[in-house]
Amino acid sequence: MPELPEVEALVHHLRENAVGRVVHRVDVASLQVLKTFDPPWTALHGQEVVAAHRHGKHLDLEVADGLHLVVHLARAGWLRWADTMSAPPPKQGRGPLALRVHLGPPGQGPGFDLTEAGTKKGLAAWIVRDPKTIASVARLGPDALGITRTQLEDLFDKRTERLKTSLTDQTLIAGIGNAYSDEIMHMARLSPYATTGKLNSEQLDHLHEAMLTTLTDAVARSVGQDAARLKGEKRSGLRVHARTGLPCPVCGDTVREVSFADKAFQYCPTCQTGGKPLADRRLSRLLK
Repeated sequence: MPELPEVEALVHHLRENAVGRVVHRVDVASLQVLKTFDPPWTALHGQEVVAAHRHGKHLDLEVADGLHLVVHLARAGWLRWADTMSAPPPKQGRGPLALRVHLGPPGQGPGFDLTEAGTKKGLAAWIVRDPKTIASVARLGPDALGITRTQLEDLFDKRTERLKTSLTDQTLIAGIGNAYSDEIMHMARLSPYATTGKLNSEQLDHLHEAMLTTLTDAVARSVGQDAARLKGEKRSGLRVHARTGLPCPVCGDTVREVSFADKAFQYCPTCQTGGKPLADRRLSRLLK
């Protein structure tokens, strides 16, 4: 799933390449991707792109008359830029293409596609005058890249859920998902099952530093890969996430996994849990 670093890299690309261009046409290949109908997508036609923003994991393209095309890429969505877009409108309901934006005469100018792999569709797009009218944007907590150490302590005060849950709660902290929460906890040497509200001052210091370092480094890598032209390999910069069974690059212990119905997280027992593997209910069932 694209998280803060990947979405920030896409926004960076749009600032560099889309701002100042005019939306000539929008092609909708999947009607279910549009979550609003007023204004219609045709209201974007003829409008100059004036800015690109990010709200947590949401991407926001702003045009001259105050309209915003806001996109959430969900689990398998992506934005793909091309210097020349295909002129014929795409057929609806076929393939991964959901929406196409022409930023020049179709067949002559650049633009981008919003695509989504797989059969489980979650990619969403809204056309609004105020992004805060979108429920998932309005609920966002402070952005993970801008949060201060004091804010972090205040947000976590008296919370009783596990740290993994808190870090991925978008209403608490915006932008962190499954992958980077694993990386942040590993760098901070904290257990995913630590109780959020019981972290001491030193642990909060480490967590805040790990959050900013991990995300800043990941943004730099993603921007450097020119993400909108070629989807970068996210795993190349990860130390524990999606590395089950491989050695931890810090201590050499085997990276372990805890699995749930539709996702999993990875961690290093030596670095994070005092050498004790966490219970994995899936594995426990297999051993019975």
